[in-house]
Amino acid sequence: MSITDSLQGVNRLFLDTAPVIYAVERHLQYLPLVTAVFDCILSGSPMGVVSPITLAECLVQPYRLGQTELQEDFIALMTDTENIEFVAINNPSRAIEAAQIRARYNLQLPDAFQITVALAAGCEAFLTNDVTFKRVTELRVLILDDFRIYD
Repeated sequence: MSITDSLQGVNRLFLDTAPVIYAVERHLQYLPLVTAVFDCILSGSPMGVVSPITLAECLVQPYRLGQTELQEDFIALMTDTENIEFVAINNPSRAIEAAQIRARYNLQLPDAFQITVALAAGCEAFLTNDVTFKRVTELRVLILDDFRIYD
């Protein structure tokens, strides 16, 4: 199945860190897949959703390496792009929900927060390249390595 076929019926898609990095840094192996996803998002279906964790994780290397332009690219994509919603973690119940998700699936805390934000934002699917998320059953987890561009 292609990545675009897998997005059929998905109105809100959470973007984990890896797909965003692959798109912004134009990762050769994954660029065709993430380009297909971002083309769908930019055309309005599905709506992309990101969290402060996605942004923070994407910015670590550019800050370490002093890559100002790359920092700006990540920030602009996640905070100033039509059809990508930046969802803040500003509700104490999100911490409780993240703890429950972490306990249930043995995820790292940032990953549990990613799932919590995705669920709170009404996402039907979660795009990542981390198979650890396959444990989660509350939403559809899409692993980039499982897809090809075309049927």
